Amino acid sequence: MAVQLNVAVLSILLLLFSTPIPKAQSTVVDVVAKYGAKADERTDLSTPLLNAWKEACASTTPSKIVIPKGTYRLSRANLDGPCKSAIELQVSGTIKAPADPSAFKDPNWVVFNHVDHLTISGGGVFDGQGAAVWGKNNCAKNKYCAALPVNLRFNFVSNAIVQGITTKDSKQFHVNVLGCQNFTFQHFTVSAPENSINTDGIHIGRSNGVKILDTNIKTGDDCVSLGDGSKNVIVERVTCGPGHGISVGSLGKFKGEEPVSGIFIRNCTISNTMNGVRVKSWPDSQPGSATDMHFEDIILNNVGNPILIDQEYCPWNLCNLKVPSRVKLSNISFKKIRGTSSTPQVVKLVCSRGVPCDRVELGDIDITYKGPGGPAVSQCINVKPRLSGKQNPPACSGPARRTGA
Repeated sequence: MAVQLNVAVLSILLLLFSTPIPKAQSTVVDVVAKYGAKADERTDLSTPLLNAWKEACASTTPSKIVIPKGTYRLSRANLDGPCKSAIELQVSGTIKAPADPSAFKDPNWVVFNHVDHLTISGGGVFDGQGAAVWGKNNCAKNKYCAALPVNLRFNFVSNAIVQGITTKDSKQFHVNVLGCQNFTFQHFTVSAPENSINTDGIHIGRSNGVKILDTNIKTGDDCVSLGDGSKNVIVERVTCGPGHGISVGSLGKFKGEEPVSGIFIRNCTISNTMNGVRVKSWPDSQPGSATDMHFEDIILNNVGNPILIDQEYCPWNLCNLKVPSRVKLSNISFKKIRGTSSTPQVVKLVCSRGVPCDRVELGDIDITYKGPGGPAVSQCINVKPRLSGKQNPPACSGPARRTGA
């Protein structure tokens, strides 16, 4: 009898543990069907989107907010956490910002704050309609550019992915990433013409574990710019151009900047840009550091200043060049970089005379220049790089000349 009872109990236990536990159903919130959003380019999407966000953010199970195909007008949106569960924002339509900059009281259009486990998907477009202001967006002459809105801001967002989304014609930076952790952009598109001033594609600051993968960036400033506090950043399989290239910095302009470390730029193609890959810091700077930065397997097509360390970065000629930069640069490698240059300055390493660069490596460099200002030159100041593999042009063979912005 005891044996039969034990067998029965065991059978019941096996049945209980083998029965799948039903998963909680995710909540789907359609801004049109539930909250009356209209894709007519006149009705403001702001209130329907905010109401949908509040519902999703309060849900204890994962939620998806759906913005269907169509063209919507959005005055602005602050999408705040923390939320109780993961949220996906599926944007299938085109969302347009007000074209008139006077509609904005601060430099924000779409902002995500303090959100954990965020996904943005759907193949949609965030259109900043910035063309009307680019001619006025001159930081060299005024501070107007600082007041213009960024298309997408991510502040203190963690465990996030943005995939299959386009940001278009921002009035200022397209994307600003601040204080974020474990954040991935994949199959992301930045689209703006070459004359769109101060429209960095993706700017990262004080963030750890950001990845930019399989992404296409066309803009009027840096395709990717890494500010202070950027750590463990991977930029891979990115096409850049037009624009100003892929940059670390500028560093040292402000007091209290955080160190930069663990930067990996690899397997990228850069075309028709003002610069290629560069690290830049201001002269007469605040103290700082940037280390463990590696640029590898880069293809260049008609790129100005293809390989550049510039510790005399002064785009508006308002600097005291007599005082050297106090940003210490170390453990930097440029490897397997090949293609064509639009300037005779193919390699330019201008390090600080106050804190010279340390552990810089040039490996397998093959960059040609066929313009009227030739021959191509490689220039080194306050640095003695380690050399490996091919060096075309010969490393550190020419005098230094100042670069542009």
